[in-house]
Parts: sequence; structure tokens; C-alpha cells
Amino acid sequence: MLADGLIADEAGAIRCWWPGDDPAYRRYHDEEWGHPVTDDRRLFEKICLEGFQSGLSWLTILRKRERFRAAFAGFDLEKVAAFGESDIARLLGDAGIVRHRGKIVSTINNAACALEMKREFGSLAAYFWRFEPKPDERPARFTKAELRAASQTPASTRLSKDLKKRGWTFVGPTTCYAFMQAMGLVNDHLEGCHCREPLLAERKAFTPPV
Repeated sequence: MLADGLIADEAGAIRCWWPGDDPAYRRYHDEEWGHPVTDDRRLFEKICLEGFQSGLSWLTILRKRERFRAAFAGFDLEKVAAFGESDIARLLGDAGIVRHRGKIVSTINNAACALEMKREFGSLAAYFWRFEPKPDERPARFTKAELRAASQTPASTRLSKDLKKRGWTFVGPTTCYAFMQAMGLVNDHLEGCHCREPLLAERKAFTPPV
């Protein structure tokens, strides 16, 4: 009998419960969620999409991700930072994305803030990995109930406060925690999930950027 929070697929692979039986969600869980990321474009894309996800499910955003990438110039920082009113109008008319003016404007604003951050730290990765929690700041593993209840952490709160101080918007502690889970700053795969141990090894061999 599987522990609470784990499910087995048709081939017998055991994973966290939340992807369910959706193939795209399973691939995201297996191939992306929790892997350490240092690519600035991916980091910027993810934190923006987490902002768009607020109030929605991540699966909704995942299904629209390719359209978001096309609409936001591949999340190229300089291109997005240069978006103007005509781009905002274009995006508000794009049914393939989430047409929320505040979140669209926030993404453009955050691109400009990210460029400043790159000038200061050399890369977004060097900035974000400063907020990886220390081992004694959080449990080594979670149960399903604990993971569902942990919508934010001290580390995600620190990241949120610092981003807001730097002018970022739509980056609350819950958004930042989801970002940290996805980008590998924490490993929240449940014990028994087939991804957990390989990711622990991947993180051990990984050197955070400075």
C-alpha cells in the first residue's frame, strides 16, 4: 500500500499525487519540477508564470505556456522590458494567455527590474540562489498534509520582501515558494516518489552560481 500522497501509474512508477493522470503534468513533475535551474530566461519565465497562476491552477498555465512564450518574446528580458502600450493591448487581446492587465504590466515591470538585478549580481541565477534555505531552516522531508499546508516558508518570505524592495510585483511569499519548489531551490518531492532520490543526488553535485 502506497503512503499518503503517492500514486502509481500504469507502468508502476510512483510519484507525488498532484500530477494525477494528466500526461503533460506528469512530464512536468518528472522532468522539470525540482531540478536545479541556473538559466536566467527560465528563471524569469517561471517567476512570471507563477504570478499569472495566482488564483488559477498551475496546469492551466502549463497548458498555455507555449502561447505565453510566443506572446512574451520568449521571456527575453530586454525585449519584454521594452514592451509598451501597443504590446499591452496586443496581450490583452490574446485569448491564448491569461488576459489580466495587472499581471501583464507586472511582467513588463519585472523585466526591467530583472535587468537591474543582472547588472548588480551578474545573473538572475546568482541572485535567486542566495535564497536557497539552509538545511536547518526546513524539514528534510514532508508528508502530503504538511506540503499542502506549507504555502510559504521563511526563505520564500525573505525572497518576496527583497524582490518587492527592488520594485518587483506579483511576487508574494506563496508565489516565491512555488517558484523555489519548481526551480530546485528546495526538493519537495515526497519520500517514495521516484524523482526524490535522483534530485537529491543532482543537487549534491550542483554548484550554485555566485
